[in-house]
Amino acid sequence: MPAPLNHEQFMRLFLQSERELLRYVMALVPNVSDARDVVQETALALWREIGKYDPAKPFIPWACRFALNEARVFLRKESRQRRVLQEDVAALLEVKRIAATAELDTRRVYLQECLAGLPEDQRGLLRGYYFDDESIDALAARLSRSREAVYKSLQRIRHSLQQCIERKILAEA
Repeated sequence: MPAPLNHEQFMRLFLQSERELLRYVMALVPNVSDARDVVQETALALWREIGKYDPAKPFIPWACRFALNEARVFLRKESRQRRVLQEDVAALLEVKRIAATAELDTRRVYLQECLAGLPEDQRGLLRGYYFDDESIDALAARLSRSREAVYKSLQRIRHSLQQCIERKILAEA
């Protein structure tokens, strides 16, 4: 087995995966604050077990197993306070996530390719909104455009990316 990850390598992997882990946990724990707490507990559990991680394998599926366990612990505690998500629902969501992983991985690769094909101004708009968490108002002010124009541009870009991904999927089939 390869050498265990050092602190910096672990932090890079975790931070790259944190949004996806949060989305996954939010399917199990619908309250955002609670879901963030579960992701923090997941990070601690991952760090304690990082020596067992095989860097030759994808990090996110490995991390999601820990997130599922941490969500179950959280839900067991919360069920005592009448906030229950049935264990079988959590297990069903895990089965669905595993089944969708291959398709999502393919779509993620195609999304990266399609993003690379966008003009720089469109990539910049997406980066500002989705990755830098700029508000629509801030983007509109920075770009000297109306809020409606920014919303419409984002809508068009998303539609263009969706069509690009669908074309690539059809071409593969």
